[in-house]
Amino acid sequence: MSHPWEADLSLTEKEVIERSGYGKRKAYGDKPALIIIDAQYNFFGSREPIKDQLDRYPTGVGTEAWSKVESSGRILQSARDSRIPIFFTRYVAQDSEMSHESKMNRDHTKFKPDSHGSLIIEELKPLIGETVIDKNYASAFFGTPLINYLVGLNVDTIIIIGGVTSGCVRATAVDASNFGFRVVVVEDCVFDRISISHKASLLDIWMKYGSVLRSDEVIEYFREIRLRKDQK
Repeated sequence: MSHPWEADLSLTEKEVIERSGYGKRKAYGDKPALIIIDAQYNFFGSREPIKDQLDRYPTGVGTEAWSKVESSGRILQSARDSRIPIFFTRYVAQDSEMSHESKMNRDHTKFKPDSHGSLIIEELKPLIGETVIDKNYASAFFGTPLINYLVGLNVDTIIIIGGVTSGCVRATAVDASNFGFRVVVVEDCVFDRISISHKASLLDIWMKYGSVLRSDEVIEYFREIRLRKDQK
């Protein structure tokens, strides 16, 4: 399987990766959880090229984000069918001069918990009983109860989808790895505003922190988990 960063690597860089042992395939665990990172209107924006929607959604990704909805929906439905724990995160603003939005000098009212932009998009919205975690920082772990939920469920593998790749997805993947979880970022279910940031972040995750796989392979993994559960 080819990856989006491969065309940008020199022959020397490819040799460094190979000889240094980076990018080796990591094994799945037996107790996965799916984390859907910030699938909100603020980050999806509207269904048009990114530059055409920035006045309304300054943090929106536009068409590129919406192109990942179909594969993300398939992952989500497969997790539900396989009775795999699902966690949604939302980035919401806090009333503090130290908040991310304040430091970025943006209108933080768009990120209030009850604003339209903070809603999870209709196509990926949680069902009753599924857990939604509000956060103020990039990582889904920082300042949230997520680690407590995962440990309580004996989770050993984290499957990550959502956005954006170079921000909250990457931060969550790094923290998950630091906590000792096996990490999988689903390549065709994550998105970013800047192509080079997207590619470089996926490369970093693949080299050092986890696996970068396609949705079809993860769905097959979920199917195998479901079969094992049904056989018990």
